[in-house]
Amino acid sequence: MRHAPIDARLFVENRARLRQLMLPGGLALVNANDIPPTNADGSLRIVPNSDLFYLTGVEQEESILLLFPDADDERLREILFLRETSDLIAVWEGHKLTIDEARATTGIQNIQWLSEFPKYLHRLACEAEHLYLNANEHKRADVVVETRDARFVRSIQKKFPLHPYHRLARLMHRLRITKSDAEVALVREACAITKAGFDRVCRFVKPGVNECDVEAEFAHEFIRRRGAFAYNPIIASGGNACVLHYVDNSRPCQDGDLLLLDVAASYGNYNSDLTRTIPVNGRFTKRQREVYAAVLRVLRASIAGLVPGKKPKQWQEEAEELVARECVGLGLLKPRDLKAKVDDPARRPVKRYFMHGNGHPIGLDVHDVGFTTEPFAPGWVMTVEPAIYIPEEGMAVRLENDVLITADGPVDLMADIAIEADDIEALMSRGRGKRS
Repeated sequence: MRHAPIDARLFVENRARLRQLMLPGGLALVNANDIPPTNADGSLRIVPNSDLFYLTGVEQEESILLLFPDADDERLREILFLRETSDLIAVWEGHKLTIDEARATTGIQNIQWLSEFPKYLHRLACEAEHLYLNANEHKRADVVVETRDARFVRSIQKKFPLHPYHRLARLMHRLRITKSDAEVALVREACAITKAGFDRVCRFVKPGVNECDVEAEFAHEFIRRRGAFAYNPIIASGGNACVLHYVDNSRPCQDGDLLLLDVAASYGNYNSDLTRTIPVNGRFTKRQREVYAAVLRVLRASIAGLVPGKKPKQWQEEAEELVARECVGLGLLKPRDLKAKVDDPARRPVKRYFMHGNGHPIGLDVHDVGFTTEPFAPGWVMTVEPAIYIPEEGMAVRLENDVLITADGPVDLMADIAIEADDIEALMSRGRGKRS
């Protein structure tokens, strides 16, 4: 791992919270992710399973967590199974967790090698009344490749066909949407790394640089600070910014264009999510400033609207109403469009210029899990990302900050990252000397 060690108390407390939600006699099993294959004999770096990391802090392949809070033998109430290393593995793959290291990382005392798992599973499953198994239940997930979890579910249900089974994801979504102070601290560190990258890029960007050069500047700053890209960076100049998930990052940045930067860091597997839109030549035109100011007003209002008790659906509708009014002021919509009645919300006139969500939960996943049909509550961390896209003018402005919801009002975790148009211009000017 690149990041500094995380205090094991975070994972101890997370397991305690899960135990409180489980039924009496419940046994939960949580797997590591597969190592993703590429072509031929290639593979990618493992992406830690977010639920396993949340409960243990472990990022190693083939790991399995077993939780059985009501086990008669208290030593068997939580067990972590790890892949046993060897001299050959050490040479080809490097260091793997030792039993002592796993205890220190997780706070779990009973660490076993994976070869012992079948024996313990049979013994404890026979004692258990309920089995909790996991799956990716993010409502926007499109799972087309069979996962380790899916194979595991099939295997367990074949061995123990008479047990009542339960969806662990429902419990994990309930837990993970509310961030503890320790988790917020990790998100803050990701935000701090993101700020360093953004500041560096603002001093670097000028007409003629390629979008991929800008990506490289972010990578340099993120990696040297022990972070990583939270997601594939979107570095879109000119009309490319009207493509929501543009990731080619291959076009030269032209004088007079805006450059949309949807780029952020992760740290300790906790993510941030930032979007800024900057002028390639360091100065906004009058029109660019008008659109920028409109989006910034919506961002400010949307942050203020992140209050406990409000449903995300209502918050989204408020943002669309605000953007629609700004679009009238910009000459993009007519006043009559504000009163247009449509049966399908996706056909509202404003959707031509603002077609996506105004934000989402963020944490161990960029689009983090949680019940977004329920009202906001203290401890949620939300992105706020209004935008106005104007393909006919070859430009777009999107702005995005990460915000902690509290009982005392929203806390902007990116408040120290430049966002006012004047501040953006001042930051960019430092990289190239004074302009006339």
